[in-house]
Amino acid sequence: MGRLAPLSEEPNINEEEDATNRSSKGIMRSQTWRKWIKTHLTSLAIFNKRSDFKVLLSVLGCPLFPVSALPELPLNEVSSTAQYIIQHFTAATGCRKLEGRVKNIFATGKVNMAMVDDPGPGSSMSGATTISEKGCFVMWQMIPNKWLIELVLGGHKVAAGSDGNVAWRHTPWLAAHAAKGGVRPLRRALQGLDPMAISAVFAPAQYMGEKQISDVDCFVLKLSADQTDLSERSDSTAEMIKHVIFGYFSQRNGLLVHLEDSYLTRIQSPGAYPTYWETTMSTKIEDYRTVEEVMIAHAGQTSVVITRFGDNLKTGSAITRLEETWTIDDLAFNVQGLSMDCFIPPKEVQKDHPKKTLDWRSPLH
Repeated sequence: MGRLAPLSEEPNINEEEDATNRSSKGIMRSQTWRKWIKTHLTSLAIFNKRSDFKVLLSVLGCPLFPVSALPELPLNEVSSTAQYIIQHFTAATGCRKLEGRVKNIFATGKVNMAMVDDPGPGSSMSGATTISEKGCFVMWQMIPNKWLIELVLGGHKVAAGSDGNVAWRHTPWLAAHAAKGGVRPLRRALQGLDPMAISAVFAPAQYMGEKQISDVDCFVLKLSADQTDLSERSDSTAEMIKHVIFGYFSQRNGLLVHLEDSYLTRIQSPGAYPTYWETTMSTKIEDYRTVEEVMIAHAGQTSVVITRFGDNLKTGSAITRLEETWTIDDLAFNVQGLSMDCFIPPKEVQKDHPKKTLDWRSPLH
């Protein structure tokens, strides 16, 4: 037997295929993807060791959704009002057209992340910041529950993925490590990029009433991680107390226009006082455009407030503020060359590999 060829670390969209199976669109996507990677990722090759980048990428880089994507429940098991809101959303986006014919999704985008020094009321990215950097990301998804993202910011690169059984992340400071708890969707994909996943995860949501967000009248749906999942995401020093998310759907057009994500973690080392970390992420979703007859969000802004409090903090609560703006450059369905091999997790996350200390401040856990 001949020697096996090594697996590529990235989806190879330039594989040779029969002429009858290759479309001109697939070739264009391949060339566009290669050019995009060369233009954006190679320009950010310098590795910067400032800890601010670690905070930005740990929190904003590739966080996970609070709950897994569950099969749609029967109509009598969910709130009729919530069901109506989801049906309105699926009709508005046209995502039902994708069912059964879409096998994968590919997207590229740009991000601008910042740590806000003294934001004040109603601040934005133009306010005073301690650090502000531009970056870019590439994301692949394959149905069901398989995804991979690579994001570069200021010389730092993080990657995260899921093979349908385990979610993992790789950073320069922690290497590769698995996420605790069950496999959950990538939050970035649920910011309007994947309407099919949005309708699936919010199907069992609880209707919370109406609220006006940025002058838009919205219906509010709430999802919470259950106690079993919270326990699986905790360990001897870090206890996940809650993780909830609110989805705001426009009453006028039915689209998802806002996400609010909040989680609380209790940290206590042996012999030390407990410290509590509360992280709140608020995302505005906008610039919906039609991609192959489906409405996809192409821009948005995320604001994060991290609050630390406890008896050991003599100066009182410590607050860190982060902000991000993002845009989508390209999005396509059914990209040729994407296979299961593209989602194989690193060997470090395998069961028989020694476990490492995880970064409990990351939303990945």
